[in-house]
Amino acid sequence: MTQSIFFRFLARLMMPVLILFSLFLLLRGHNAPGGGFVGGLVGAGSIVMMTLAYGADEVRHRLRIDFRRAMFYGLGIALIAGLIGLVVGAAFQEAYWWTPFFQGIGRLEISTPLLFDIGVYIVVFSVTSAIVMDMAEEGEREDH
Repeated sequence: MTQSIFFRFLARLMMPVLILFSLFLLLRGHNAPGGGFVGGLVGAGSIVMMTLAYGADEVRHRLRIDFRRAMFYGLGIALIAGLIGLVVGAAFQEAYWWTPFFQGIGRLEISTPLLFDIGVYIVVFSVTSAIVMDMAEEGEREDH
């Protein structure tokens, strides 16, 4: 599958923009529309665009991400977020917030809902990307 030079340029230009926008959606998801699911889908959109522009083999070679393994990491992070409540003697998925101070940054609000959303983001990004990559590889095999 050969795409135009302009589409390849556009895909390379848009990938970091889409990833940054997906992280923005992830981080604002507690107080406004967004969150891990929507952010993960937007992030996976960048993988879809790169796959359409360069092909699955090229994208796998450049990114070197094992999407199947990342799925389990995301699931583990989401599970840990839920288990924190049980560890401190509360209910599963009980929400907790910490506001540590970081020199040069200031106070950051870190919470178990944010940790859960990060896990969801990784799962959705990985599952969607893995499905797209597998479908693209199957299509490439049928073309040959």
